[in-house]
Amino acid sequence: MKARIQWLQDRAFTGISGSGHAVVMGRTTGPEGRSIGPSPMEMVLMGVGGCTAFDVIHILEKSREPVEGCVVELDSERAETDPQVFTRVHMRFAVTGRGLDAAKVERAVKLSAETYCSASAMIEKTAEITHEIEIIDSTAP
Repeated sequence: MKARIQWLQDRAFTGISGSGHAVVMGRTTGPEGRSIGPSPMEMVLMGVGGCTAFDVIHILEKSREPVEGCVVELDSERAETDPQVFTRVHMRFAVTGRGLDAAKVERAVKLSAETYCSASAMIEKTAEITHEIEIIDSTAP
């Protein structure tokens, strides 16, 4: 896996993945006072969420569960001193489907956390990672 980071201006950078995808990241403020892209640490947190969501969907599909959606909301804390690593990450999974088996959803989240998600495996070296699961039945009125 490869990536290339190119400085744009101030504290803004373009990251280009080996597969050719690009994202602007940094702390440069745009004309409306907003950052022009996520910070590198926000990208790391989103990467953890994306990695585990990918796993959960993949595992549920392989289990033939009627999954229709998955949202992972992450809440984190970082150390106050440099290098300001993540010290706590809480993931809230909202998994939607028609009559999902709660045990299979819990198993998918557990497998992602303990076996498959390489991003979580790296973050757990410095952070306590916790999970919460909500199952939303799409057949309910």
